[in-house]
Amino acid sequence: MDVFLAPSPASFSRLGVVVGKHGRRIVDRNLLKRRLREIGRRRVLPELGTRGATVDVLIRARGKAYEAKFEELAHDVMRAVEELWSQSS
Repeated sequence: MDVFLAPSPASFSRLGVVVGKHGRRIVDRNLLKRRLREIGRRRVLPELGTRGATVDVLIRARGKAYEAKFEELAHDVMRAVEELWSQSS
């Protein structure tokens, strides 16, 4: 997975999710999108809110993300956000 952070022009943090087809069915693609949105809604955006950050977060899923379980996805996303946050601070 690739995660990108950018300063938000809005007064609040926003989340974007990009999921490529990677030869998968639309059902699989929609499931992955729903999972990533839920991770962003429940974990990423609240964490940024507690830090007082207003950034845009873009998550781009790679092909291997289709095989990952929810907790693995959440761990990978949060780790990537932490790394990017520490680099930009």
